[in-house]
Amino acid sequence: MQRRAIQVRGIVQGVGFRPFVYELASSYALNGFVRNNTGAVEIEIEGRAESIEAFLAALVQHAPPLARIQSVEQHPLATTGEIGFHIEHSQTAIGEAVFISPDVATCSACLAELFNPADRRYRYPFINCTNCGPRLTIITGAPYDRAQTTMAAFAMCNACRREYEDPADRRFHAEPIACAACGPSLVLLANTGAPIAAGDPIAALATRLLAGEIAAIKGLGGYHLACDATNEPAIAQLRSRKHREDKPLAVMVRDPFAAERLCHITAAERALLDSSQRPIVLLEKRVDVESLAPSIAPGNPRLGIMLPYTPVHHLLMQAIDGRPLVMTSANRSDEPIAYCDDDALVQLAGIADVFLAHNRPIHVRCDDSVVRAADEHIEFVRRSRGYAPAPITLPIRCTKAILAVGGQLKATFALAHGGHAIVSHHLGDLDHYEALRAMERDIELYQRLFDIHPELIVHDLHPDYASTRYALERVARDGGNALAVQHHHAHLASCLADHGLNEPAIGVAFDGTGFGLDGAIWGGEFLVGDFAG
Repeated sequence: MQRRAIQVRGIVQGVGFRPFVYELASSYALNGFVRNNTGAVEIEIEGRAESIEAFLAALVQHAPPLARIQSVEQHPLATTGEIGFHIEHSQTAIGEAVFISPDVATCSACLAELFNPADRRYRYPFINCTNCGPRLTIITGAPYDRAQTTMAAFAMCNACRREYEDPADRRFHAEPIACAACGPSLVLLANTGAPIAAGDPIAALATRLLAGEIAAIKGLGGYHLACDATNEPAIAQLRSRKHREDKPLAVMVRDPFAAERLCHITAAERALLDSSQRPIVLLEKRVDVESLAPSIAPGNPRLGIMLPYTPVHHLLMQAIDGRPLVMTSANRSDEPIAYCDDDALVQLAGIADVFLAHNRPIHVRCDDSVVRAADEHIEFVRRSRGYAPAPITLPIRCTKAILAVGGQLKATFALAHGGHAIVSHHLGDLDHYEALRAMERDIELYQRLFDIHPELIVHDLHPDYASTRYALERVARDGGNALAVQHHHAHLASCLADHGLNEPAIGVAFDGTGFGLDGAIWGGEFLVGDFAG
């Protein structure tokens, strides 16, 4: 008989890893326990040596679909004669980084229940399990437990509690677990904020959309503005109110077959559309499409298409019989997406005719990701919901904790330590005060979640960027060091890191202007170098 302590690091919290370990250990007749710690899942296992080896192999080979294992460490312990295997309460450790799962689109098992009249969650718009649902957008602290999410205010009913505590159940320790008896609920509101009486808010909303109205719909990481994508006057009205004259608008369709009626789709693009991340995918328009309003993407050969990724979306697409919907970020042009209910009512009152809201707070604003497929690889136009805050493996190790605060437009920030970088969700343009406040707030949250406290803050060379001012003010206030990096040099270094390269390279950066090393404005460069210089 042997006993071993095992630490598993990576994205292993909030993805059903503990119940997976429980079932796996039970199948090999092993004894011990599993628990979350701030930086890892910790396992102690006792049993026959060959059973432990088989357990360790299966731990990596058959991990839950949303898990991303970075490392498995183990060491021997003295046997205790423990009988049975159980799940212990989470612990918190100082100085340990935890990787948190991004928000995940509704899984097929939950969809089957959503549309099953015999299921107790039939048509419940917040159905989820360990394999799907909100993560980053509701989390308030680490480790990832219900008490550290915006679901803490919703006490589980007895039926949900039984599922949550049953290791054999798909919802075992699914932190956002809920049902109609105990969970969040939808409400339909006029643009004054007054409730609109509706037995079925989604059905009532569908009627209004089909009549040409514009809706603000609260989603995972913020509000969308939606209207009938086949209704040209409705889209013209949306553009006028949103002050978005000609930029393309994203379209949500029911399924990949509906997308194929609008666009040419490769196998790689279809896989992106139907993935658990459910990004907006830029696809080539069909020239013979007449069903969509022409002003959705004027003069653009591509359409931004996405599939439903929340239960609300699926129920709404059913209610409008699969008609495509414009689904664009709920903001005025270039401002951050609205996500707080009271602010949304003020910010969007002049744009939306009706609001579909709910009472599950969004803690982290997170816009939709925008991607395209190139040579079977994914290219990010905007990396956000569904991908952030999954870590990126770096080709070199950071010997100190680093915060990089990015540029002024389409801002993101990154925290790095050791061999990983955690790149934030999309924040918007820092010309807007609210976007800058969101950056400051989310940097603090990410530092707490990942327990990374920067010794070095890296910023753009431009002295008037809001991110530069933030970096220098923070260093002056809190100490540490700041490092200015030329704009196009940062692009090249980022590109090398993103592709896992640490070798001499020629980089070509023509993204617009950047503050130069000589104090002049540089318009684009050919740069030669590597991470060493």
